[in-house]
Amino acid sequence: MNAENDKQNKVAVTVTADSAAGDERATERKLGSRAPEFIRKSRFLRLGWQVGIFVVGLAVIGAGVAMLVLPGPGWLVIFGGMAIWATEFAWAQIVLRWTRRKVTEAAQRALDPKVRRRNIILTTAGLVIITALAGMYLWKFGIVVPWKIKQ
Repeated sequence: MNAENDKQNKVAVTVTADSAAGDERATERKLGSRAPEFIRKSRFLRLGWQVGIFVVGLAVIGAGVAMLVLPGPGWLVIFGGMAIWATEFAWAQIVLRWTRRKVTEAAQRALDPKVRRRNIILTTAGLVIITALAGMYLWKFGIVVPWKIKQ
């Protein structure tokens, strides 16, 4: 665990572009623990706090991994667990910022008109092929309900 987070004076600069005005604004946010001051003063309380945050984040991420194969919003829960870890650990804050940046870039690429047009064309072609295959199957074999299958 990263017990020296508060003693570091690192500052991360996040630059966001305002799409309406086109100007860039920089906001500063310190890396490290967001624990209350009385917890940061005591080494024992701080270690307990970090262990608690780590266990809770691990449980949430474990639930998200389970939801990848079970019904549920798996990736959303995994990112929620990373956000829990990011409240205490600098490495999790860095990973979460990198993930947010990559998701934003992917969303911008997906909104590109050329990419949208290509995706619509590929989806339409796929649906036409699936419909044709289903039609050929039904034409050849017809519809047989499971309770009327003769063996």
